[in-house]
Amino acid sequence: MITLEQSYARCKQLNRRYGTTYYWSTHLLPVVKRHHVHALYGFCRYADDIVDDLGSSASTAGREAALTDFGDRFFVDLERGNSDDPVLKAVVHTVKAFDIDPDCFRRFLRSMAMDFTVETYETFDDLLDYMDGSAAVIGEMMVPILEPLQPEAFEHARELGNAFQLSNFWRDVNEDLDRGRVYIPQEDLRKFGADPWLRKVTPEWRELMAFEIARTREIYASADLGIPMLPPASARCIRGARALYSGILTEIEKADYDVFTARVRVPTWKKLAVAFRMLRP
Repeated sequence: MITLEQSYARCKQLNRRYGTTYYWSTHLLPVVKRHHVHALYGFCRYADDIVDDLGSSASTAGREAALTDFGDRFFVDLERGNSDDPVLKAVVHTVKAFDIDPDCFRRFLRSMAMDFTVETYETFDDLLDYMDGSAAVIGEMMVPILEPLQPEAFEHARELGNAFQLSNFWRDVNEDLDRGRVYIPQEDLRKFGADPWLRKVTPEWRELMAFEIARTREIYASADLGIPMLPPASARCIRGARALYSGILTEIEKADYDVFTARVRVPTWKKLAVAFRMLRP
């Protein structure tokens, strides 16, 4: 039977392998809290892999059933306060330790299930409805671990989650097309006359991306208001994560908005530099 320490180690492994930006940010947290953040990442990654594993031969119906089963197992384990699952054991422990609202996980799974049936979003508000469960809710899960000094930090945490995911959306356009999905609002595509399916950088595409990046930076600016509401150690972690994720937008601009030829990345040396800078007194 897997031990709690082994489960946390598994979540950390998933974080380090698949979420490098998120992983480096956790190094800015006190050691006693890092493994809890890894656990939340492990839950999200586990569900995301069920939905988006392009190498899987499972049918859509099979993946939908697997996601439902994963959610059902989690809530049963949460009710009994323990789990034998290699990932969920740590997740259940973290949820119980910080009294994280179980509804956060229901909303997250709802949005993951939407990826099976929803391929496009007409308006930005429609996209925000999806991100309530896929992004904003991650900020909500993190709040108890970060232990803010003011309750007003809650809404800013939601906004930061949205800004993080929007940064990923603009970077991952090509991969999402491979999955048959477009997260750029359809009204924006029409407004600028851009077509992501061309997989080509056109003047229209540049204007569209510049618009989406500017809007995302406005959300970052709003989210920044919540950072001073956190204890110093938590604020340092969030500043680091914010610097790394917003750096994705800068890298997209440097690539002349070409998110089709290669996956835009924040170089590892920049991630290390950010972490070092944040650790300095």
